Amino acid sequence: MAAFSFPLALYLRTGDWMIYLARDYLWQGTILFAGVAAIVFLFSGLYRGIWRYASTDDLVAITKAVTLTVLLFLPVLFVLTRMEQVPRSLPIINWFVLAALLGGPRFLYRVVKDKRLDNVLVPSGTPRIPVLLIGAGDATELFLRDQRRDRSSPYVVLGILDEKGNRTGMRIHGVEVFGSLDDMEALLTSGTLSERPQKLILSKSDPTPELIRQVTGLAEKHGLSISRLPRLSELKQGTDESHTEIRPIAIEDLLGRPQQKLDLNSMRGLIAGKRVLVTGAGGSIGSELARQSAGFNPAELALFDASEYLLYQIDMNLTESHPDLPKRPYLGDIRDRTRIAEVMSEFKPELVLHAAALKHVPMVEHNPVEGVLTNTVGSRIVADACRAAGVGCMVQISTDKAVNPTNVMGATKRLAEAYIQALDPVSRASGSTRFVSVRFGNVLGSTGSVVPLFTRQLATGGPLTVTHPEITRYFMTVREAVELVLQASAVGIEDSEASGRIFVLDMGTPVKVLDLARQMIHLAGLTPDKDIKIEFTGLRPGEKLYEELLHEEEDVLPSRAPGTTLAAPRAAALPDMETALTALETVARNREAAQVLEQLARLVPEFDLEEDTRRAAQPGA
Repeated sequence: MAAFSFPLALYLRTGDWMIYLARDYLWQGTILFAGVAAIVFLFSGLYRGIWRYASTDDLVAITKAVTLTVLLFLPVLFVLTRMEQVPRSLPIINWFVLAALLGGPRFLYRVVKDKRLDNVLVPSGTPRIPVLLIGAGDATELFLRDQRRDRSSPYVVLGILDEKGNRTGMRIHGVEVFGSLDDMEALLTSGTLSERPQKLILSKSDPTPELIRQVTGLAEKHGLSISRLPRLSELKQGTDESHTEIRPIAIEDLLGRPQQKLDLNSMRGLIAGKRVLVTGAGGSIGSELARQSAGFNPAELALFDASEYLLYQIDMNLTESHPDLPKRPYLGDIRDRTRIAEVMSEFKPELVLHAAALKHVPMVEHNPVEGVLTNTVGSRIVADACRAAGVGCMVQISTDKAVNPTNVMGATKRLAEAYIQALDPVSRASGSTRFVSVRFGNVLGSTGSVVPLFTRQLATGGPLTVTHPEITRYFMTVREAVELVLQASAVGIEDSEASGRIFVLDMGTPVKVLDLARQMIHLAGLTPDKDIKIEFTGLRPGEKLYEELLHEEEDVLPSRAPGTTLAAPRAAALPDMETALTALETVARNREAAQVLEQLARLVPEFDLEEDTRRAAQPGA
């Protein structure tokens, strides 16, 4: 561009540069001007701008570089030619020509990319808190642009770290990319930055949990706070009317996985226009099932729960969010055959989402009869009632604790799985109800979850209690779990391969609970083991060091539902299951706890009654 600008400026001045072709200074001037420009552009960082993010910062850089080029070129040209026969206005014209040649393509590319002009000319803001951005992509560019527009922005961006280091040395809106995350320590100690940052802002769109954990670890190591930007779609919406609000790193960000691509049409087809009954509708899973079901326009929604208060809460919640949705709250217990049959007869559901259960391991360990009556007998009562009432489909919510169970809760849920597994092929063959079982692990924020416990302990100043330093768990957000449950259910109804099998949700990588505790302390702005202590209390009755989603003898098959696999556990014949569960129910109704545990151990071979009894008898249990 610089080489082309010199003869072009001469032509604009004279109208005919052909008369200068034979004169040496035209060629000397062109080569000399291009050489001076190359050196100036190199040292001014002009080659490091990213065209797709061109802005007023690039315009300022171009203006400075072109001015310096002309000022350095003039004395050199004077020494060589004494400026004889050179129009005195040529340097001024050349300045405008070169600025236009350098800036025009950049800004034209930006306008074509964004299909708008106002993004190019954005005013500067007056930030105060020094920050480093992690990520050098579109979200970073949108954030920087928004910060320049917002004069009340509280941040000054000192630099950018690219998680991969691919754009090291480049600039976005004048802010330099200093390297990768591995370069952070050197950057903080080298004096390169104008001041020490106080905060890291994760500006990469949809960061992985591994990246979030890495950045969190760096922030903890260097005593920096950490926040993140909203999703890229939220940033694009926010740049039109208001400044972008950064948000704290949530524990869900550390544990989540990339969002599965869901088939919303199949989920809508599962629910839309149908009468849907949710058992355990007041619980963490049941209430989310009710909320998401309401969003798919069912013909009518029935909420069933044994807790009056929880039933009232979810009923009021849905009244506020879906005022036009027909719904009925039913108070009752799934262990009550008469009540379940009454609800089925009155409401006539076409889809039953069965989430009612006792899920807290130590509580069920101390109350085994109640666990059997609710989790096993209650599930059988609901399943039999669905079949008798001609319900189209029943979805059974199970748990990873049903795999190799070491506690009563897991054993009762495994028996419920086994009954549904035996019932489904028989029921399908007769053209009756289809039964779908879905198994997954811990849900963040659910009743009995470790996260609310840690939150309460943090609020009171600690300590945070962890049962064992090596204990690990699978975690999933309640929203994602329910989305995948509905996705699996929609596929399970139509897929003949799912008959008698269990859908297992992809829970990602298990997380050490100790690491989770430390991260929650850090995210609260405190230092683990200094501000907040962590205490180890020992494994609770029935608790395992790690959970499993699949039994070693279960065949694993691919599933048509994204984010799930199909497990084929050992199956029992339906008549045998009916006989066994009837006997188990008899001793449970008679409150014969010892007999209940003995039969439970016989029906679920993995459940070691002697080991379970020993743990329950330990001090502190």
